[in-house]
Amino acid sequence: MKRTALIYLLMLLMMANSLISQAQTLPGNPFGLVYGGALTANVPGKVHIHAVTYPLNGITIAAHIYTPANYDSSRRYPAVVVAHPNGGVKEQVAGLYAQRLAELGYVTIAADAAYQGASGGTPRNVDKPAFRIEDIRGMADYITQYAGVNPGQLGLLGICGGGGYALAAAQMDKRFKAVATLSMFNSGVVRKNGFMNSGLTTIQQRLQQASEARAREAAGGPIVYANDTKITDEQADKMPFDLYREGHYYYNRTHAHPNSTFRYTMSSLLDLMAFDAAANMEVLHQPLLMMAGSKADSYYMTESAFALATGTAEKELFLIPGATHIQTYYVPEYVDQAVNKLQSFLSKHL
Repeated sequence: MKRTALIYLLMLLMMANSLISQAQTLPGNPFGLVYGGALTANVPGKVHIHAVTYPLNGITIAAHIYTPANYDSSRRYPAVVVAHPNGGVKEQVAGLYAQRLAELGYVTIAADAAYQGASGGTPRNVDKPAFRIEDIRGMADYITQYAGVNPGQLGLLGICGGGGYALAAAQMDKRFKAVATLSMFNSGVVRKNGFMNSGLTTIQQRLQQASEARAREAAGGPIVYANDTKITDEQADKMPFDLYREGHYYYNRTHAHPNSTFRYTMSSLLDLMAFDAAANMEVLHQPLLMMAGSKADSYYMTESAFALATGTAEKELFLIPGATHIQTYYVPEYVDQAVNKLQSFLSKHL
């Protein structure tokens, strides 16, 4: 009996190790990538990754460019800008999708937001919608000047919070010929109302805190941060929402990166709480694809924005069966479904 139990325990440990190895590249990846199947070398005949920096409004932006196999700068390639989630960095899910799209023949770019990740800007972890939208425009500026890219074939993919900012960017910036989102998160509405409207009773209190933090900054005082606490697994397990519970394990355990953090300056709330990614959706006229997991508790944000996208003649809502919000970031079967859908969408519109 004891021997059977021991064998069963060993099998469970082997399965757990296998799942972890699928989810995370071993530490020491030369490019800092933490997703499964990440590039570990630029091998001839395969996708290549290029670390670049460029100036944007006086700040140095750190980015990765992915070029397709057998890339030839004398040719003309379609390109895709990939915007990362809130608190995320280019080495996580944004890099995964950028790499997968490069495997399909696109030149792609994933950059750390200004004031975040490896990009410049102080104070650190400022998180203002106007800056995130400008980050997307800056990526478009850079990639459309990249050797071999056809600027008339530019797509945009935004993931989680990057999805909300992608919608806002594409509404006004018509360089983007096709727009896609994955697990879209409406950062401003959630920062104001709380996730699933769980914070309606504390709006004024949080605005007061943000106002006081802004006053301290103006007076040269210390920077005050929101969400600047370490969460234990036990605390995460008690969270009521899959998004935050699974997000803890993704960002702090299986796909942790030293440049990735949930914290942001408290004063950023003055801008965040006034922002709605779904505002002006009727202005977005480009083909639109919005993807989300069928079990995602964040789906209501995708559903709302999609319904308001009345200005485009071609739009599609694609649900990934069985997936939660965070699972669309790394679970192979869900990533494959999203990438396959992106392939058909982008090949049609770019």
